[in-house]
Amino acid sequence: MTQEIQVRRYDIDWLRSLAFIVLILYHIGMYYVLDWGWHIKSVEQSAWLQNVMMLTNPWRMSLLFFISGIALSLVIKSKKISSFTLLTLRSYRLLIPLMFSMIVIVPPQLYFELKQFYSYDGGYSSFMYEYLNIDTALVPQKQSAIGLLTWNHLWFLPYLWCYSLCIVVLQPILLRASHWLSEHKIKPYIACLVLLLVSSGIWLGLAKAYPTTHALVDDWYNHARYLWVFITGFMLPHISHLWQKLIDNRRLFMILAVLSYIWLLMDTHGMLNVGETLDKLWVIKFAHAMLLNINHWAWILAMVGYAGRYLNFSNPYISKANKAILPCYILHQTVIILIAVYLSRWQIPAWIEAPLLLVLTTGGCWLGYHIIHRSRILRPLFGLG
Repeated sequence: MTQEIQVRRYDIDWLRSLAFIVLILYHIGMYYVLDWGWHIKSVEQSAWLQNVMMLTNPWRMSLLFFISGIALSLVIKSKKISSFTLLTLRSYRLLIPLMFSMIVIVPPQLYFELKQFYSYDGGYSSFMYEYLNIDTALVPQKQSAIGLLTWNHLWFLPYLWCYSLCIVVLQPILLRASHWLSEHKIKPYIACLVLLLVSSGIWLGLAKAYPTTHALVDDWYNHARYLWVFITGFMLPHISHLWQKLIDNRRLFMILAVLSYIWLLMDTHGMLNVGETLDKLWVIKFAHAMLLNINHWAWILAMVGYAGRYLNFSNPYISKANKAILPCYILHQTVIILIAVYLSRWQIPAWIEAPLLLVLTTGGCWLGYHIIHRSRILRPLFGLG
């Protein structure tokens, strides 16, 4: 048997909520950051903001997949549910909200994007007619095989459902592997080296050939790295000595995270003068891949370590926040865009507007959750039981 795992990890609940706060801050930043495309953009844009956003850009979504893998492992352990029941619950919680949101929640994002960048002057009802018409010719640049229908920021939901399906298939193998690693007390440095080598191989083999699309069917680099993160998170609760080592070595991971972030900034701003050498020397490419993935994994492991040390406790607030995460995640980007469009009419300086946008977005999501929570019709449409 694998080692007994603590069924309820409140640190994971806290970490999930903190990761969502990072996501809100990041998407608000996308409204103001210079040169990074988004659905709408402020007239006041900042180049230095890129440096701040690069702090979380390499690992923020990986952290969510890592946490999701841990949470799924703990749920399976505590409820001992069958594979069929697991997929049924996952489909109810992920796919129903996805389909509903693609029709109701996401469209305003594209509507205001078309108004700002494509000079669309039609009303919202006219836009929705085109949005739901698979043969529309409104904006060919934005169309896919299903017309203008899109999931935008909700790409996380279908990816998570697919990875959950992979876990159903691979679960016996993963549990046996976890048992072996636990029984042989695998050294933390070996585990970390495996994480880095696999992630670096994924980057070297797929990153250039398959740039990010979030379109599910052709996003092979993202699938490889996020599935690897998800599987790692799924296995961690069954290898308790490694989890404890993450907590014990949290300071080391944080030091590595900060140093690798400094390296990333220097590399991004051309201060390392690698230039064309990167494309010619395999050893340079490999070193580059390792440094990128040290940055990626050090932040994730540091976050898990610090959460395990200081946040493994419960209170009423985290319990409520944990229930609100999925509805708020579904709502947040549309809420940001709607509020930003409204505030833009007042021409408020960005240093005042941005904090106001954060407060109103947070309040709007929290209000939305309470409305959803009290409605028997809305609850299943936002993934609530």
